[in-house]
Amino acid sequence: MNTNTTATQQRVPGVWPTLQAHDAPGLIDFLVDTVGFLRTAVYEDGDRVAHAQLDWPEGGGIMLGSYNPDSKPWSLQPGTFGAYVVTDRVDDLYERLSGAGVKIIRAIEDQPYGSREFAIADPEGNKWSFGTYRGEPSPAGTVDDRT
Repeated sequence: MNTNTTATQQRVPGVWPTLQAHDAPGLIDFLVDTVGFLRTAVYEDGDRVAHAQLDWPEGGGIMLGSYNPDSKPWSLQPGTFGAYVVTDRVDDLYERLSGAGVKIIRAIEDQPYGSREFAIADPEGNKWSFGTYRGEPSPAGTVDDRT
């Protein structure tokens, strides 16, 4: 059996969204302690985060670091990031984040395409949408099936 997919053609994370933050340690704490990401790796350079990897418990993850406007051409303005995060526990997550005082920018609701989702803003102003939509299945033969 292919080690990169399951019988349902789940994809192994091969795309890692990235963002930068004015207060990377604070954003990491928010995403881990409040939202529920896992702190997989954090590499610091003095008081700056050179690289961090946060994994989502249900699959996938993000990378982030401290904002450095001098690191052109790869400098990402804090607060300009947006991501969609898949979760089977969307109602529980919504209740927990609402109860924690997180800024809800779109209340939970069912979407016409079958997803149930909501959206928040993090302390840096980035937008995060959480929902049950896992994307459309990959067309036959397009998922990497090398062994």
